[in-house]
Amino acid sequence: MRRKRKTKIRDFFLSFGKAQLSAFLGGLFDFAVYSVGIQVLGFTACISNIISGSLGAVVNFTINRYWTFDSTSTPVGQQLGKFVVVVIGSIFLKSLGIFLLVDHLLMNPYYSKIIIEILVSLGFNFLMQKYWVFRK
Repeated sequence: MRRKRKTKIRDFFLSFGKAQLSAFLGGLFDFAVYSVGIQVLGFTACISNIISGSLGAVVNFTINRYWTFDSTSTPVGQQLGKFVVVVIGSIFLKSLGIFLLVDHLLMNPYYSKIIIEILVSLGFNFLMQKYWVFRK
């Protein structure tokens, strides 16, 4: 019984670390595509952000499915649909949090973004992906 609990705790933190690495890699890819879109292809920041965010989400989904959560027994379409719901929820929570911190508490917008990104990524994205999107 005690050994089982230790294994569950270890597995949780292992998947947590992998999820953070996956998010970081997706973020790097997103930023690289965003920069190329603006600097090389001449896209507006908004168009570049849409393209880079979409491609970054695909990279993050793929890494999470095959490596982070090793969850390939569920059909990809079913997981992808849930993943999109989580991404939409994440965007909503981040937008709401930044709005509250910047417009109501008058915090610095850059610090606000960092704080909200961390809170939503750890408290919402990881838990939803682990226990709903990629649940085994």
